[in-house]
Amino acid sequence: MPQPTPVLFGIDILLTQAANYTAKRMALVCNNASLTTTDIPTRAALLQKGFTLVKLFSPEHGLSATGEDGSFQNDSIDAATGLPVISLYGNHLAPRQKDLEDIDIVVFDIPDIGCRFYTYLWTMTHVMESCAANNKELIITDRPNPITGNLSFAEGPILDEKNCSSFIGRYAIPVRHSCTLGELALYFAAFKIKNLRLTVIPVQNWQRNQSSGFIFTPTSPAIQNQHTALLYPGMGLLEGINVNEGRGTNQPFNCCGAPWINENDLQNAFAKRNCPGISSQPITYTPDIGLYATELCKGLQFFITDETVFRSVQTGIALIKTIIQLYPLHVTERLYPTVANPTGTGHLNKLLGIPDAFGTIKSTATCNFNIADEWAALMKEFLLY
Repeated sequence: MPQPTPVLFGIDILLTQAANYTAKRMALVCNNASLTTTDIPTRAALLQKGFTLVKLFSPEHGLSATGEDGSFQNDSIDAATGLPVISLYGNHLAPRQKDLEDIDIVVFDIPDIGCRFYTYLWTMTHVMESCAANNKELIITDRPNPITGNLSFAEGPILDEKNCSSFIGRYAIPVRHSCTLGELALYFAAFKIKNLRLTVIPVQNWQRNQSSGFIFTPTSPAIQNQHTALLYPGMGLLEGINVNEGRGTNQPFNCCGAPWINENDLQNAFAKRNCPGISSQPITYTPDIGLYATELCKGLQFFITDETVFRSVQTGIALIKTIIQLYPLHVTERLYPTVANPTGTGHLNKLLGIPDAFGTIKSTATCNFNIADEWAALMKEFLLY
């Protein structure tokens, strides 16, 4: 039986074109999750092929991709290459003019997980703006969307830019966008970021509905596998209320709980929601960091049973709605301070992308935001696959 044609990332394609870039000084936006399909760090692979790599830029979680969520990341020196690393999640979120003066091209090569409030996407937009402002060429080496690029799985709401724009959602896209970063870059370059010299190098041999056939590398401390990545667009919304989202355990976003929850009552009530493609069971655990650190939390553990029908955002909203209905005197919005939002205020609004997200979840009869057709129409001319 013939073997399937292997998926090749955009970076694998760029590496075959070294002769075109021998005189170009490059900066690379990357982290330790930035690997070729043969498991070589992107920065090492570029140097091995003779590219003139001058410096690195790193996103949230740092070059190591292990920094704590929302924590300040310092500039550093990369031990593996000796190159300077300029943090884009520290004193500034975008490359400065002086950071770009000694380079000709910026290459952006970071794996994404298909969720609007995962910040690597928005680091990309800041890099796009800096390149446009400083007349620098930007190459985005595209990668698969690991939770599928099937646009029928896109889930809203679409971000309200006027009221909810932030570093976890700058522009009007859905929570689960079902696109690659390269496609979103083309969309943003058409409508948001003008005068950018942009090249997107597509993935080869990947289909939109494909979530396998390539290796998933952990992208941050909490996103260690594809199962978690698929849960994240919905379970990540728990960061906006006073319920632990599994941080401080070995299964972040795969469980949730609080000291004031009765795990059996929550299981019974959530099961009645009949959310497709997911099952749950009662659980107790004690997180070692994060909300309720060292306190016994009671809640649920989640299992995706059928990813072809699972709707992450819809499920996350249904879960929060259930918790609010069971514990109206306990549930509150949570402050969630980060480098990009030091006060931590309005976090649920920023995550969901609408004003008064808490009130909307509490009062709305349905937990479904049907935006897939609208989003597919908007993205049609920018799709690469």
